[in-house]
Amino acid sequence: MSMDAYEYEDGSISYPGHPRSRGGAEPVGTIDLSEYTGEVVTWTTSTATPPGVREPNTLAVVEFDVEGESVRAIGQVTTDEIETGDEVEPVYVEELREPGAGIREPESQDWDGYRFEPV
Repeated sequence: MSMDAYEYEDGSISYPGHPRSRGGAEPVGTIDLSEYTGEVVTWTTSTATPPGVREPNTLAVVEFDVEGESVRAIGQVTTDEIETGDEVEPVYVEELREPGAGIREPESQDWDGYRFEPV
């Protein structure tokens, strides 16, 4: 599994990807952010999480430098010990929440993805 950001005709990069860049350019490829390290811009800890999501749940906004372009992503952090400026890397997680914990069909709540881990 990859953490794909979109690269556009105008050289901009966005995560998540969109059909057009902010300037209207079309995508020309993808860049796997899981191959990069990033820096924590800011973070917060949620203590009132949805059913099936770990509590507390620390989230961070992370900035990646990809070929001179700034790309930001938000996601869970692997630890509650995180500070602004920390260097992190994306790590794949098969289950970001426990699918059977809520009132919805478990199949609709089966989410995998990436968490950020301090380097």
